[in-house]
Amino acid sequence: MLLLKQIELTRFKNYEQASFQFEKRLIGIYGRNGAGKTNLLDAIYYICFTRSYFNRQDNLNSRHGTDGFRIHASLVWQDKPETATCILRETGKKEFLLNEQPYDKFSRHIGHYPCVIITPDDARLLTGTSEERRRLVDSLLSQIDERYLQELILFNKILTQRNSFLRSLEDRRVYDRQLLEVFDQQLIAPTEYIFLRRREFLVSFLPKVKHLYFEIAGEDPTAEKVDLFYETELMQSDLKQLLDASRAKDLLLQRTTCGIQRDDIDILLNDHSFRNLASQGQRKSMLFALKLAELEILEKEKHFPPLLLLDDVFEKLDEERMSNLMEKVCLNNEGQVFITDTNKERLEHYLRETGEEFQLIEIANG
Repeated sequence: MLLLKQIELTRFKNYEQASFQFEKRLIGIYGRNGAGKTNLLDAIYYICFTRSYFNRQDNLNSRHGTDGFRIHASLVWQDKPETATCILRETGKKEFLLNEQPYDKFSRHIGHYPCVIITPDDARLLTGTSEERRRLVDSLLSQIDERYLQELILFNKILTQRNSFLRSLEDRRVYDRQLLEVFDQQLIAPTEYIFLRRREFLVSFLPKVKHLYFEIAGEDPTAEKVDLFYETELMQSDLKQLLDASRAKDLLLQRTTCGIQRDDIDILLNDHSFRNLASQGQRKSMLFALKLAELEILEKEKHFPPLLLLDDVFEKLDEERMSNLMEKVCLNNEGQVFITDTNKERLEHYLRETGEEFQLIEIANG
């Protein structure tokens, strides 16, 4: 079991100094817009992933007018008390400690506290670029497969070097062909592992998403057709062949134009693009299906449920979809759940309907 018992924030986002105690499995957090509800969830996310869900640059998460911040959490993991601390020094140096012991590499912490977050911004999973959907798959696989995370870090490092080299050729007619071939060769091993792992994983993940979509939407599966596919160039050719075939294009555009960094999940509704045809309710149902499938996979692989962070999920959902969602996250799921809302009465109503004990926390000011 994984439970967050307390979190202390110092100069984090809109919080100068704050401490929160969590006494129940279901936690409702309410307050006006801008009070700091989302920032509290992001602090919890930091403890799980060593970084923010919203801002890739750590210095953007310090309280306005200050440099640095500190997040300290007390948890119960596998029936043992633990502490996790993230510190951004005024110098810009970041430290992450588990039980007061610093990590030499932050990546070693990923997956220790599995976590799933759902926010309004996640609509981009359906409407945004393929990068958004790859990030979902990469985040999930990185929490259950340490080698996948290390191969992904290596792949991105080599890809960045290759693209930098291609950009440096802008004014040259002659280039070091051997160096480009070295980059190509270095990309092959991590590419093969990432591709095979994604393919193996998505064979079971995508049908699970489809099943959850119909359960949340409350729709008859025969009434509409929904399909999800893994799209990758590696199905047709290996990376060496792809790189050789695209070399002229890469030199012209000064970037790598083929490979797993272009993988995507294609979602169709009645044989048309889901994002172009789906209603607001259908989009919400698909978003929740993707995230709850992630939740189920993590629980199966870790043998205990992850933390679930739900930010402002009640907006634009009808009563049936809302009831179906709450059943999934509060009753079928045994993990700790944090839910934010601006409306105390609405939040309390849905939590009370679960029949489970819950805690309400008001965020008045950060």
